[in-house]
Amino acid sequence: MTKTELIAAIAAGAGISKAAAKKALDTTTASIAAAVKKGDKVALVGFGTFSTTKRAARTGVNPATKQKIKIAAKKVVKFKASKAILG
Repeated sequence: MTKTELIAAIAAGAGISKAAAKKALDTTTASIAAAVKKGDKVALVGFGTFSTTKRAARTGVNPATKQKIKIAAKKVVKFKASKAILG
C-alpha cells in the first residue's frame, strides 16, 4: 500500500476529505518520528510499538575486497508489531 492509497483509505473510513486525511497522516507520522527521535517509546495498542535501540560498534567485511572494516555504533529505530496484526 502506498501513502496515496493509505490516505484514500483513511478518507473513506473516516468520511473526511483526502486533504484532511493527508494532514492527519502527516501529523501522526511527524509526531511519532519526533517522539522516537527524542528517545521515547510510542505504543499504539493493536498496532505496534516504535522505539530506538543502540547498535554497538562492530567489525564487518567489505564483500568486494574482503578486507575488515569498522562499523561505527549508532541508534536505530525498531518496530515491534502487535499480536493483533500478526493474527
